[in-house]
Amino acid sequence: MKPIVICGPTASGKTELALELAKRTDGIIISADSRQVYTHLTAGTAKPQGVWQNDVYLVEGIPYYLVDFLPVTDVFNAGAFAARAREIAVQHPGRPLIFAGGTGMYLHAYFVGMDTLPPSTPQTRAQLTALLKDKGKEGLHAALAQKDPVSAKSIPTGNVQRTMRALELCLLTGKPASQLRTGVFHTLPNPAQSAFVYLNWDKDSLHARIQTRTQAIFDPMCQETQALLNQGTPADVPALKSLGYPQAAAFLRGQLTRQQAIEQIAQLTRQYAKRQRTWFNRYTQALVLELQTPQNFDLKNITKDILRFSASI
Repeated sequence: MKPIVICGPTASGKTELALELAKRTDGIIISADSRQVYTHLTAGTAKPQGVWQNDVYLVEGIPYYLVDFLPVTDVFNAGAFAARAREIAVQHPGRPLIFAGGTGMYLHAYFVGMDTLPPSTPQTRAQLTALLKDKGKEGLHAALAQKDPVSAKSIPTGNVQRTMRALELCLLTGKPASQLRTGVFHTLPNPAQSAFVYLNWDKDSLHARIQTRTQAIFDPMCQETQALLNQGTPADVPALKSLGYPQAAAFLRGQLTRQQAIEQIAQLTRQYAKRQRTWFNRYTQALVLELQTPQNFDLKNITKDILRFSASI
């Protein structure tokens, strides 16, 4: 059975569907979510509730990999994801692999590949971190626009991690990052080797799901943020830059009201979902599940459709 990939925007129900598929096929799940990797971040990342047994994270008895293992001070990237996912696949020969997540670059790195680029260095990271603190994300993006306008045009101002990486490549190589990229970025996964399934909620329904989830997770997010800050965790560690956590920290400092923080998180989440939809719309070979109401998100029937699709390609 070829790997099945459940992808789509945030709050679209990827985890629930992946678990149903894993139960039906005796499969294992690999999370393709760049923030669920962190320990101590659960509410804001929608990390599935599970337990660790014999060094394996189990969710409803299903092995669920690449979640809840990384300290909040560490950095994880697409290359690391692809390498770890390959190791997991080797450890489970013959067992169905089910990927679930909305971090498109992670999935692309595993199923298509990545350009070979120089790694980060402490010196360049320190230089760019200082620039970020001095000029803010707008100043960081402006610096990229000067050195590499092509990359700057494709990277949103608010995406600090991608902006910093593109600038870093300019500093390390003396060339615009856009010139270092090859066609692998635009290559699509081979449908003969994987079955991509995209959960496509209509815009209004997805926004309603995002709003409901944001309301539900805000207080637990604040508790997680406060606990990390109480432990002496710096507010600028990678994990606490995750979607929603800066707003939770601002609320705790009294800089935002509860409602302001919730509305900002919901707005940023909607913007992130839009970027995810743009990314996955390229995957023309995917099975697209058109969803509008909870009634047509019938896990058992959708699972049957996915297994038929996987067997047919």
